[in-house]
Amino acid sequence: MSSMWVLETPQPPPDARIVYGEAPQQFTELRKPPGKGPHPVVLFIHGGFWRQEYGLEHAGHLCADLARRGFATWSVEYRRVGQDGGGFPGTLEDVASAADHLVDAAPSLGLDLSRVVAMGHSAGGHLAMWLAARHRLTARQPLYRDAPLKLKGVVSLAGVLDLAQGAALDLGKGIVKTFMGGTPEQVPERYAVASPAALQPLKLPQVLLHGTEDDTVPLKVSEDFHARGLKQKDPVHLVPLKGAGHFELIDPRSKEWPRVVQAVRNLR
Repeated sequence: MSSMWVLETPQPPPDARIVYGEAPQQFTELRKPPGKGPHPVVLFIHGGFWRQEYGLEHAGHLCADLARRGFATWSVEYRRVGQDGGGFPGTLEDVASAADHLVDAAPSLGLDLSRVVAMGHSAGGHLAMWLAARHRLTARQPLYRDAPLKLKGVVSLAGVLDLAQGAALDLGKGIVKTFMGGTPEQVPERYAVASPAALQPLKLPQVLLHGTEDDTVPLKVSEDFHARGLKQKDPVHLVPLKGAGHFELIDPRSKEWPRVVQAVRNLR
């Protein structure tokens, strides 16, 4: 069974598309379980190495599965590298705006703001973990926002959690440097505010799921982030998925998917 299925198969339609900005990429897709709610929420951020070629369409499969299991899903689209305003800082500003828009939208949509978990895959894992870390920014730093959305926790699916390490490993054929507009040595102040690893400890529950055979984002990225978090007494948990590659983590038909669902359930 190929987990590329999620990229090749049309997604089930969302219940609603909700706009949070003026750019065509600034929208979220909402899927809700049956019943009035208020429902717990999974704020999902898709991957694709922040590149314009990869939109949120492939995330519709996992979001629909989570909705069937009782979670509302808030799947975020954002400006990406190759699009006007994409890359640093626009991509990060977009996910922050999409997350904070949930605060305003939740009451009328039957969503429970006290039970929001962020989850992202690959580059989306970076963005989800950054959402969980941005409360660590100070008012003097770029990307700071007053009163950001509070999360119950965050789930990283093969996330690029350390941008400096991602640049050093040349992930995505140099995409980290393109996304950030330079190397860690050239623009250290950007990496200091955009990389979750630079903002540890996050001081909220984190679960890192990562395939042992991932050849897109190596397991070592999550292992190193986990080890640093433990040293800082952060509540971070690593779940290596033996034999799994990169895409099984977002395929609701895969044998790994129940581990992802369990991670979300444990956080809500």
